[in-house]
Amino acid sequence: MASTRNKNTKNNYCIEQRQFQNNMLYNTYTHSQWGESYTTHIPTYGLNPPNLPRDKLSSNPIETESYLFGINSTNLVKPRGPVTPQINELDNLTFFDKLPLQIPEPLVIKNNQRPNW
Repeated sequence: MASTRNKNTKNNYCIEQRQFQNNMLYNTYTHSQWGESYTTHIPTYGLNPPNLPRDKLSSNPIETESYLFGINSTNLVKPRGPVTPQINELDNLTFFDKLPLQIPEPLVIKNNQRPNW
């Protein structure tokens, strides 16, 4: 008995494979909204720092974190050597110019301005 549905046709198979491939490209795209940025900067005043992947802050984040947590510190067979963190220098990014603080020249604080205090 031959199949009479579209599931077993060659064109439908090609369409499904193209959908699977497009979904895979969408989910594994490096620069997506949950992925990495093209350039990594630290914002200056006015904005909170973003969530950064661990490899953007340091070149050896796994070794540094293992050292800080004390992982493999009691290994008597092959002791771990000293760990030196290789910290990456990130550039600052300014989005707007900061205006200087304006204070009146003769700053006089009057104590009689608030009665009953």
